[in-house]
This record gives sequence, structure tokens and C-alpha cells, in this order.
Amino acid sequence: MSENIQQKIEQLRKELHQHNENYYLLDIPTISDFDFDMLLEELRDLEAKHPEFYDENSPTVRVGGGITKVFPTVQHKFRMYSLDNSYDFDDLEDWEKRIIKTIDEPVEFVAELKYDGASISILYENGKLVQAVTRGDGFQGDEITANVRTISDIPLKLKGDFPEHFFMRGEIYLTRKNFNNLNKLREEEGLDPFMNPRNTASGSLKMQDSGEVRKRGLSSVLYQFISENIPAESHWETASKGARLGFQNFSTGKIVHDVG
Repeated sequence: MSENIQQKIEQLRKELHQHNENYYLLDIPTISDFDFDMLLEELRDLEAKHPEFYDENSPTVRVGGGITKVFPTVQHKFRMYSLDNSYDFDDLEDWEKRIIKTIDEPVEFVAELKYDGASISILYENGKLVQAVTRGDGFQGDEITANVRTISDIPLKLKGDFPEHFFMRGEIYLTRKNFNNLNKLREEEGLDPFMNPRNTASGSLKMQDSGEVRKRGLSSVLYQFISENIPAESHWETASKGARLGFQNFSTGKIVHDVG
């Protein structure tokens, strides 16, 4: 009997993960929101009755609800750097010359949009999301895994061929549409509106109640693959690999660009 229940739970998780991918990455939803919610409710009920089959990456964790009073500090295995600014083409030309001189072989460049969000480093082991850490000072950051798990376009479990242990890095941001909707609700409640999407996204990730984080409607763009065994030879190839694994990034062509 318990084996049949476990199989049912695992089947529901697999089905819901696929529907999340269809909706958030592929933009081809195959069921209605109502049907999705019914499947999610069925899974939530089964998990509540059978806690022995708990899985920290179940689709039910998307709804949040856990309270975190202290965010642990975690050392980054690989340092997280910040971007430098450039204000004219002479700066860019000097930078290109330094790169070519340093590498001393043919160089290709990938141009990407700069998302003004909060930098994040997400650890995956055996295809499962196990930890998410803010950039912090580049050497260490806050562990905010529970909050990141509530962001719908960040995969909790991966499909396909992936390294056993790797980090996926990028930005957590708030679209202009969700930012405006959030401020409209705040004004209706008599609260002061937030000033800008970037600070709101960053502040949302530090909220103690992951259920409230879920309500903010955060999004992600994850494009930097960090590992001791990179599965490709160029940045474009690793970004494309990330897209095939289920990560939103600039190579998918499906990113929402209303970020203000």
C-alpha cells in the first residue's frame, strides 16, 4: 500500500514539474491553472498524510510558508565578481585589447542584456536544487534557499545530462508589471509604494516568510554555469546547455523584458 502511495506522489511531482517547465520556460501550457491547482492540492494532501515521503524539492514548496529568522552565512566555493562600468568606446577597446593579449588566441564575445536584480548562486547536486546563496561581498553571502525555491521559473529538479555538482548563477528580478501590481496593492492597503523594482527584488529575497516571497512574483535569468567540470567550451554553449536543462536565460528567447 505504502509503495503505491509513494509511486502516486512521485508521479504527481513529475507531472507538476513538467507543467511548470511547459508554462515558465517553453511558454506552451498544456493544462488550465485550475487543473494545475487541483493536481497541486492532491499532492499536498498526500504529502501531509505521508511525511515519510518528504522531498525538499517537491512542487509544493513553491507556495512557501516557512519562517526563517536568521539567514546563515555561506562561503562561496567560487568567488562571485561584480561588473565594471564603461562610459565610452575607448574603454571597451582597451578592455578588448587586454583580453586578446591575455588569452593570446581567437576570442569571441557574447553580448547580453544587463538585468538590474539581485545576484544569486544556486547549487545543484544530482540534478536537485540544494542551496541558494546571495552574492554578499563576493566571498560569502546569505543562504536563502527556502525563498528561492518559491520562484516559479527556477527548476527544482533537472532533466537531461548534467554534472553531478555545479552552480548556476544569474539575477533574481521583478518585472515592471509585477512591480506595478505590487505597488497598487500596497496603496490600496494604505502602505507606501516601493521605490524601484531592483531594491524590491533584493529586499524580497531577505523576507523571513517564504510564503510572502512567493506573493511578490519574482523572476530569474540564470546564465553562468560554474563547475570544476564545465560541460562546454564557450559561454554561449554553456548558456544553451543551461536553457536545455530548464534555466531561463538570454539564449532561450523567452525572457520577459519589462524590467524597467
